[in-house]
Amino acid sequence: MNILFVEDDAMNRRVVRDMLDVAGATMAEADRAEEGLRRIDEEDFDVVLVDLRMPGMDGLEAIGRIRARDDAKRDLPLIVVTADTALDLRERCIAAGADEVLFKPVAMEALFDAIGRILASKSDEDAILF
Repeated sequence: MNILFVEDDAMNRRVVRDMLDVAGATMAEADRAEEGLRRIDEEDFDVVLVDLRMPGMDGLEAIGRIRARDDAKRDLPLIVVTADTALDLRERCIAAGADEVLFKPVAMEALFDAIGRILASKSDEDAILF
């Protein structure tokens, strides 16, 4: 499994990378949304994790750009990973096109559950993902 994590904080990327290593997943990194969008253009990912608050373009705008694509990558599973706790945040993220929202600090079980649920819902087969 190949996962992209778009997150400006190197420590947060490292923590998630360590979690994904346990599951045998490969994680690519982008430290800002523009770089994440470029990597999506150039590479294939099974899931994209995206932070909301980054320098330059924020995560919601990045999600909107992915969903506005005119190719199959518009359907990439997108999981928001955020420290923001605004009451309507989950609804705003889902309305923007996110498949799931996880709040920092992210627990490994919550991360694996979210990825598994999303991939299972997008798959025609009942495969064990993690």
